[in-house]
Amino acid sequence: MSDSINISEIFAENVFNDAVMKERLPKDVYNKLRNTIDFGVELDPAVANVIANVMKDWAIGKGATHYTHWFQPMTGITAEKHDSFISAPKEDGRVLMEFSGKELIKGEPDASSFPSGGLRATFEARGYTAWDCTSPAFIKENAAGATLCIPTAFCSYTGEALDNKTPLLRSMEAVNTQALRILKLFGNTTSKRVIPSVGAEQEYFLVDREKYLQRKDLIFTGRTLFGAMPPKGQELEDHYFGSIRERVAVFMREVNEELWKLGVSAKTQHNEAAPAQHELAPIYAQVNVAVDHNQLVMETLKKVAGHHGLTCLLHEKPFSGVNGSGKHNNWSLTTDDGINMLEPGKKPHENTQFLLVLSAIIKAVDTHADLLRESAANVGNDLRLGSNEAPPAIISIFLGAQLEDLLNQIATTGSVTNTMQRERLNTGVSTLPELKKDASDRNRTSPFAFTGNKFEFRMVGSSASISSPNVVLNTIVAEAFDEIATRLENCSDFEQEVMLIIQEIIKKHSRIIFNGNGYSNEWVEEAARRGLPNLPTMVDSIPALITDKAIKLFEKFGVFTKTELESRAEIQYEAYTKAINIEARAMVEIASKHIIPAVIRYTTALADSINSVTAAGCDASTQKEILDSVTIYLRNAKEAMAKLVSNLEYAKSIADAKQKAIYFKDNIATTMVELRKPCDELEMLVDKTLWPFPSYGDLIFEL
Repeated sequence: MSDSINISEIFAENVFNDAVMKERLPKDVYNKLRNTIDFGVELDPAVANVIANVMKDWAIGKGATHYTHWFQPMTGITAEKHDSFISAPKEDGRVLMEFSGKELIKGEPDASSFPSGGLRATFEARGYTAWDCTSPAFIKENAAGATLCIPTAFCSYTGEALDNKTPLLRSMEAVNTQALRILKLFGNTTSKRVIPSVGAEQEYFLVDREKYLQRKDLIFTGRTLFGAMPPKGQELEDHYFGSIRERVAVFMREVNEELWKLGVSAKTQHNEAAPAQHELAPIYAQVNVAVDHNQLVMETLKKVAGHHGLTCLLHEKPFSGVNGSGKHNNWSLTTDDGINMLEPGKKPHENTQFLLVLSAIIKAVDTHADLLRESAANVGNDLRLGSNEAPPAIISIFLGAQLEDLLNQIATTGSVTNTMQRERLNTGVSTLPELKKDASDRNRTSPFAFTGNKFEFRMVGSSASISSPNVVLNTIVAEAFDEIATRLENCSDFEQEVMLIIQEIIKKHSRIIFNGNGYSNEWVEEAARRGLPNLPTMVDSIPALITDKAIKLFEKFGVFTKTELESRAEIQYEAYTKAINIEARAMVEIASKHIIPAVIRYTTALADSINSVTAAGCDASTQKEILDSVTIYLRNAKEAMAKLVSNLEYAKSIADAKQKAIYFKDNIATTMVELRKPCDELEMLVDKTLWPFPSYGDLIFEL
């Protein structure tokens, strides 16, 4: 890492972006590629050959020896198979460096080795990666050297999507088509595309790597399966936005430099609420690029942490008792000529197009709240949602006082005449500038909050791909736009019909709007009265993927087939079961091989001490009380461990994926809690020198 950073010089230096293409490609080739990127025009193979050759020369100039089709299977992370640029040696023994258009456009990884939910059998191995030219190729640098990474989609031999990118691209086309219909109805003939824009705020923990390597639970599962709270947690609220420790600051500096080279516009960094927790946020990007960038962010955080003797934890709840980590997905719709369809303007009551778009989103979220909840479901998020640190598992929309007032006016009278004016903030200090307040406060307890000119989906987990939430958002909004546009295209009085549509939507779907405290028990009760779905766990939410409503939605817009949805549900059930199974087996191993032997050593020493004290004629009642307590907790731990082993053995007999996941949720996960409780109590009693691994205090405060 250099001593000083000139961002303008290094930014996107390893990206084959538009500026590079415009400079290096022949003008006609560049124009044809732009037509493919912008309007989906099929790319001629001859053009692809030229692009491939130029891309190869650029990559070799950057030190690359290999290329890879970089894709995103349904594992939640990325995958890559590297091929060198060399061709078959010539007769004189020399080799040529070649890269054809065919190699650029298509690859063939083994489709049977990735999650497919039954779409592919073990013996049906062929799958294809297809170049996503809308997301720029880039050079990844690591200990292996430099590699040209080509973002691609991944599908089976029979055409089903096996990845997170293909449905995302399909959903982008769906919302683009329907949003353009809305714009056209309002007289916009200049915008040619509508692109979902996303900014993903990434939260993460950092711990010392030497301590991490002493925690088998962190190594196996990414979270601590045992651990008593230290005397101090986050009660003092002194970590949030606090001064960044020097060791962490050096780490953040390298992360930024690595990301800037890859064209990721890392913008904001700060300490988060929990000790050892931090956040990185980029500037908004086109959604499929934002998805790619977030994968690069997570990968870079992990890689760079190792350079500094640290380990980056992306699990949603690595430490029980302190805040977990999320990933706020900030979503908006922007035209190719710079119009944000979610921009209210200075006078929102006069911005009928905005009010209609806002109403469409309200309709979409209320109609498909179960799908939106499922899109943020993973095993780690079950430990975070609804715990007064993250939004509840109940989907609701926060609009704020200003927008809620506008919609109430329309619902009541069928028209809107004024907008609540922003006030000025009086600090009471004459030397401080007078500030103009935002129209509404923020609500950090809301899972889906309007924040100025975008919606912030706060429910997404920190380790998850942001593809799924955006696939759902794009598609459900496309459906709402489609229904509204169809009605408006056939009406006789446009302005009257627009207000009538908004009024009907607000009356029918206002139940989803909630501006209060989402952490409160009262809201859970109120949401039930409103009929809002409450899906507390991942397993509870998975059925939303395969309802008749969901199948009809996704098939209508060509985002998923019924078969693809069924396969994804199967993958989700299996993912849950596998993750909990690994955690449970890790608990058994750690308890039996580390905790219980340590406790026995301690009780032996304690018993010897009691004998010595008693032999000396002294009172050993205190030691006996401690020994009794330790003995009780040890017995409870052994009983819970035996129960857990028995439950795991029984689970092997369950063949159906859904039923197995339900059993793991209701029996394995609950027994894990039973095992953890006495072990954490034992940690507070056993001599620290005998305890087999670093404590919470060691991990989150000694960095």
